[in-house]
Amino acid sequence: MKLECGIEKIKEGILQVEKITGKNLTLPILNSILLIAEGKSLKLRATNLSLGVEIEIPAKIEKEGVIAVSGTILAGIFSNIFQNENIHIEGEDGNLLIKTKKSRIKLKGQASDDFPTIPMVDGKTFEIESKKLVDGIKSVYYSSSLSDIKPEISSVYIYSNEDNLVFVSTDSFRLAEKKIKINGIEEIPGILIPFKNISEILRIFGEVQDVVRVCFNKNQISFSSNNIYLTSRIIDGVFPDYRQIIPKEFKVEAVVLKQDLLNALKLSNIFSDKFNQINLLINPKEKVFELSSQNNDVGENKTYLDAAIKGEDILLGFNYKYFLDCFQSLNTDSISIRLNQPSKPIVISGNSDDSFTYLIMPMNR
Repeated sequence: MKLECGIEKIKEGILQVEKITGKNLTLPILNSILLIAEGKSLKLRATNLSLGVEIEIPAKIEKEGVIAVSGTILAGIFSNIFQNENIHIEGEDGNLLIKTKKSRIKLKGQASDDFPTIPMVDGKTFEIESKKLVDGIKSVYYSSSLSDIKPEISSVYIYSNEDNLVFVSTDSFRLAEKKIKINGIEEIPGILIPFKNISEILRIFGEVQDVVRVCFNKNQISFSSNNIYLTSRIIDGVFPDYRQIIPKEFKVEAVVLKQDLLNALKLSNIFSDKFNQINLLINPKEKVFELSSQNNDVGENKTYLDAAIKGEDILLGFNYKYFLDCFQSLNTDSISIRLNQPSKPIVISGNSDDSFTYLIMPMNR
């Protein structure tokens, strides 16, 4: 292997793929980045078996070749090279030589034959703008279960419904659903992407401005755009039929300004108990929308908000953190809060925006 390429491109690529290398004691090759010099490009490849990524960088290839080196060390090297110049890379006697005007580095290589292949996924395909893909995932992933005991809910669930690509996640205490409009999308029965892979998908495609091609089958899903190819395993399971728990009618509805509600929640949290409980009282006759909290060690608080209210009186408690999480997904200035009974879920959405729906189960204590 012998090549020359721009330092910024290779630095960016190495820092992206290194995050996917594992700290695997039983398979130490997974701690490596595989460098493949062929044709007119250098490919950087990393995998932890659940997730794999390959980033292609334009390069002047003098001699083709393949070598695997420690991802952590390679990322450390390139994090500390600041010259804006071309860099020379060469394989020699199983080692990787890295040369700049001011540096000469020899990095011990590893047996590349042991490096796992990244599957080229074959199956159904669709295309989506990267911004829409990231928006859909970001809007819901925080509601996924962090436990692997039920892998089907430790995931982001994706399916199509008419002209919408729908993203859903739940941990059984709250649920988030985001609909992204994609005209003419074919039927997607349902894909479960593991929660532990989601942050890397967001990180790698968060800065991409192009269309992403998505391909999936029953075991794998891939995302590709220009010089990036990423694969993830798919969870073999059935996501809960969550649409049954979303009420169709409501007995109470309130519309409040998002910023006012956010400020009131933060104030109320100062006085919340160890369960993060805040109480909500709605009294349409008296035009009262009240948030209250009490902590025996701190004190108590009641905050009243201006709100458009209709329906019946209701009083319930909820987990402050669950409510706060959804603000990142609400794009309107005012929020609609709809309820039925103290034992039924709170349904939150942007006012006059049905693309995002969020449910919180109340705290019955």
